[in-house]
Amino acid sequence: MTEQQLPAWADPAVSPALLDAQGVSRRQLLRRAGLFGAAFALGSAAMPEAAAAGGYGGTDPKLAYLVGDHHVHSVYSHDAKYTFSQLATAAAKYGLDWMVFNEHSNFGHAYHGAAMEHKEILKARAENPRQLIFQGLEWYIPAAEHCTIFAAPGAHEVDLLTRFELAYDGKLLGYTDGAPDNPNTARNEAHAVKAIQWLAEQRRTGYVDDVLVFANHPMRLGIDSPHEMRNWRDAAPEIMIGMEGAPGAQGGGIPGWEGPDSQRGEYTNKPSVNSWAGYPENAYVLYGGFDWMTATVGGMWDAMLAEGKLFTITTNSDVHRVVFDTWKNGDWLPGQNFDNTGKIPDPVNTDSPQPGGDFWPGQFSRTHVGVTRYGYRAVMAGLRAGRVWLDHGHLLDGLDVRLKRDQDQGRGVALGGQLRVRKGEKLTLDITVTTASRPNPQGILPGLAHVDVIRGAVRGPVTDRDTWKAPDTRVVRSQNVSGRTGTYTLRVPLTAGGESFYVRLRGSDGKRNGTGYLGASVDPHGPIPHAPGDGDPWADTWFYTNPVFVDVEGA
Repeated sequence: MTEQQLPAWADPAVSPALLDAQGVSRRQLLRRAGLFGAAFALGSAAMPEAAAAGGYGGTDPKLAYLVGDHHVHSVYSHDAKYTFSQLATAAAKYGLDWMVFNEHSNFGHAYHGAAMEHKEILKARAENPRQLIFQGLEWYIPAAEHCTIFAAPGAHEVDLLTRFELAYDGKLLGYTDGAPDNPNTARNEAHAVKAIQWLAEQRRTGYVDDVLVFANHPMRLGIDSPHEMRNWRDAAPEIMIGMEGAPGAQGGGIPGWEGPDSQRGEYTNKPSVNSWAGYPENAYVLYGGFDWMTATVGGMWDAMLAEGKLFTITTNSDVHRVVFDTWKNGDWLPGQNFDNTGKIPDPVNTDSPQPGGDFWPGQFSRTHVGVTRYGYRAVMAGLRAGRVWLDHGHLLDGLDVRLKRDQDQGRGVALGGQLRVRKGEKLTLDITVTTASRPNPQGILPGLAHVDVIRGAVRGPVTDRDTWKAPDTRVVRSQNVSGRTGTYTLRVPLTAGGESFYVRLRGSDGKRNGTGYLGASVDPHGPIPHAPGDGDPWADTWFYTNPVFVDVEGA
């Protein structure tokens, strides 16, 4: 597999005068990380683990963060609208380094569309080697919701997707719970596990260089039960590595746009006969733009982390139809449909806004992945290692997090990492923030108001695989940073107690806060839902990070 050229902001041959404000800011961050130019082009493709694997402490490599989106739909999805070129151009405009076209599974896609799109992707990779473009699939999980699946570029990247689609897709097989002719929930759930194991086998045998899976919009329908999510993760934790912490369609709540009951993320569903009965009804909306599973301190995401197993969160556009856009779907020729073509007609521009609740890739939602070099394998390795943070509305230019023992001299362990310590040792969590240096696509200069540190005990595998609570997780520190600009470092002291634990971070613009879902003693100033029809996403923006784990000796 051929790795790509450096992006313009990382290439010393590109004059700073040719960069926009975002490019200048990112170049400064790259220089600060010591990864500018050749150091970024020639760094290790694999991500070395912390040196603490066999001892105490640990030092992860210096990281640069690449911005991406793993959930993008084009005319090769039956319900989308835009051409491949329109989406790639928008992604470049909004500063994305990598993106995944994960088209909906469909017989038309498997037999026609995937191969046609692949030709476009190969052409784009050749013409713009500064942009990392993955091909993927949005899998209808048997007995559950959707997943993003994508492989590293290579000879079999399309074959992998289409073989998988025909053998394991719940929609194509009719393996969806509640279907009158197919009520076998246990069989359907087992098939989902087999599917993930099959992907792991393709990686193990070298059929593809790499493949990753993320669960999409997990609480949109409430049909991803806790035990299913744990089963998917445990089937192949190196493949099924996480979920959307915040879904796309964030424009769905813009006041006056989609109606009086509209919601960010288009989370307008209620429990159905197929929903897992243990989820409360108010879990079916977003909290500060984030899925209830992620936004609830001590909730489902924390319950998985409390087992001591990394489960990465992401955010993305899920772009189908962009808010205020004036393009409409083209018309089919006689006798054509998606099943026999694998592609909907190209869109046609009009003079009036068309329905839609999405943003362009990178316009609002961004997933930042820590890497040591620029390339496809580096992005996938960074995602697998959990070196990930997310923001909405371009809230931050940069974020770097390190946890280390006070007695150590190294850089410490980064997001997704594990620090090994003795009971009672003093630790320091360094949070280096680079504030927004330019107005976001809405014309707003974002300001970070607070940074929250969330800590949870690690207790190991649970007995009840349907539990969605982590009762020992809570916000342990909230620091006001209103008015601070530029780059600064917050140093948070921690002490290793008698049990292993993890810490993760979040923060917001401070415009919408309230008591967290599980009460003020757990989360006194957390994200809250917006009123139906009144959810301006630009006025309620947050960042979240993956955790850092602390393994206490003897715990």
